[in-house]
Amino acid sequence: MKKLFAVLLSAAMLFSLAACGSTSTGVNQPESGEGDAAGGQIVVGFSQVGAESDWRTANTESMRGTFTEANGYRLIFDDAQQKQENQITAIRNFIQQEVDYIVLAPIGETGWDTVLQEAKDVGIPVIIVDRMIDVSDDSLFTCWVGSDFRKEGDTAVEWMQNVLADKDSVKIVHLQGTIGSSAQIGRTEGLEAGVAANANWELVAQQTGEFTQAKGQEVMESILKQQSEIDVVYCENDNMAFGAIDAIEAAGKTVGVDGDIIVISFDATNAGLTTTLEGKINYNVECNPLHGPRVENLIKQLEAGETPEKLAYVDEEAFDATTITQEVIDARSY
Repeated sequence: MKKLFAVLLSAAMLFSLAACGSTSTGVNQPESGEGDAAGGQIVVGFSQVGAESDWRTANTESMRGTFTEANGYRLIFDDAQQKQENQITAIRNFIQQEVDYIVLAPIGETGWDTVLQEAKDVGIPVIIVDRMIDVSDDSLFTCWVGSDFRKEGDTAVEWMQNVLADKDSVKIVHLQGTIGSSAQIGRTEGLEAGVAANANWELVAQQTGEFTQAKGQEVMESILKQQSEIDVVYCENDNMAFGAIDAIEAAGKTVGVDGDIIVISFDATNAGLTTTLEGKINYNVECNPLHGPRVENLIKQLEAGETPEKLAYVDEEAFDATTITQEVIDARSY
């Protein structure tokens, strides 16, 4: 019995010593902050604005298609449903989960200092995509990739100046995107500068359509009841343009090439360019949503110990209804 007890005691001691150096699963715990990277995966927390437009859907799909397990990532995705408070909560959840990178597509430009300071304090790099942010300290985010929205607005205005050069009076309706977003600010600044520079241009209505087709249609219907003379509708994205076109046609007016009202749009999605080819949108300025590979490239630079450019602008085009071809649309992946 004494020999048996000694054998059992020895076995128990060996088991206890072994247990001190391992977890219950037999796998060493990662160091604090490593997350799944210790197991070979890079963990990315992505806070998305929502799903208000075709552009936004394509942007989400680009991120999901890039940050896959097959590519060595674990993506934690959060849909903010157009509410900034949801994005702030999501970022704090990402911090608690010790993700390796936070990617933020911000709803508005301001209100980020506190939560981004929290991310900085624990050493998590923050990459901003699409819309820009306005913070007191630029070190609160690592880098940004997206479009030059003011340049997009200027591009549309330049086209308008060329096409409308012979008109004595140009009455413009402006459907803005989500107020306070970078796309709204830049595209609005472009148009307002154009109105200020052209004495014969008049901004007869300016109201947000929140980047959605339903709201764009609702707002345009209201404006048409108040404004009988409209030469141009400047829509800050394709979905609002679709809604505006529906409202205009329901009111018995025509749009686009040889129509009563010129329609300007932004995004140049597949659906937007199809409508441009049909001649209902006169001019469509591209805003490329495929940021997934661009963000991955920034992460690869950071993983390699490199310092990426603080601001990376995307090269973009614009499309005229009189020159666009089906081949352009067929080549569109969004």
